[in-house]
Amino acid sequence: MSDKIAQSDIDGYGFNISKSFEHTVYSEFVSEYLPVMTRRARRWQQVIGNKNSIAKSGTVKRFCRKGIPSAERPKAWMCLSGANERMKNNPHLYQQMLEMDHNKELVDTITLDIHRTFPDNRYFASNQSATSLQKPLFNILIAVGHRNRTIGYCQGMNFVAGLLLLVMKSEDSYEEKVFWLMDTLINNILPEYFHPDMHAVKLDQEVLGELVRWKAPDIYHHLELQGLSWCLIGMKWFICLFADVLPVDTVLRIWDCLFNEGQKILMRASLVIILSNRDKILRCTNFSEVTDLFKETVLGKESLHCHSFLHSMFKDIGSLPMARINKLRRLCESKVV
Repeated sequence: MSDKIAQSDIDGYGFNISKSFEHTVYSEFVSEYLPVMTRRARRWQQVIGNKNSIAKSGTVKRFCRKGIPSAERPKAWMCLSGANERMKNNPHLYQQMLEMDHNKELVDTITLDIHRTFPDNRYFASNQSATSLQKPLFNILIAVGHRNRTIGYCQGMNFVAGLLLLVMKSEDSYEEKVFWLMDTLINNILPEYFHPDMHAVKLDQEVLGELVRWKAPDIYHHLELQGLSWCLIGMKWFICLFADVLPVDTVLRIWDCLFNEGQKILMRASLVIILSNRDKILRCTNFSEVTDLFKETVLGKESLHCHSFLHSMFKDIGSLPMARINKLRRLCESKVV
């Protein structure tokens, strides 16, 4: 969220606000949200200081879960993820990736998706304006593709890199920083997620189904009766890391935790969307009703209020041990193969 309240047809990140948007609900939320984030800004300034990295601790985890203020978010993400150290250790790599000969197939694929990236956002709607981020987005995706040749470019990368750009665009060397955040996500935080066969993402959809079976067996069995594949429910959520799915403020709060705690955060967010709509899901009588419901709920009031959403991720979902998730991955492997 931009730390300002403004009556505008465009939000603080450059997205067009739809006519159906509930301004009153949002204004009430913001009036509660901004004073809290102002207090937290002072705490984050003390945590970050002039550091290049932030050591993991219970305090840092708690701070991330409560939200990183927008002014501190760029540096916090760089430090929490390890991207800052990786950039420091490879000061010329981004420029080298840009200067090398570009793979034509990679260029063509990325160029096609650039125009599909946040078309309702003022920074991506055109490449003609001085503030356009289309060229920086192209540069970052090309550099990521050359740096990670076995991956190249995968569906969803444009939305992740695009939202990172919207957060980082006021920083010095913002292109290079987004490149390193992307490279860190791909190789360290979500290894194997961004791969042409999307095997890891498909696998985690099956794991999500098993987690729903554990946390809410009534929902699990009802969705099974409707014949709904778990990949049809959460595939886009995981590919885009909820960018272009949930409201921006909520996505950024999820990413605050993702850069610190890793991929389990995606499971927690997905479970909130599913479990918080238990009654509506159980009233669905067919496949189509379920898919329509999930399209509506990700932009509902519950998702807009990021404080409540994050509270549910940790308080309502409860324990989610990595040991159990990894065991479920081994058990679900045969379903994906």
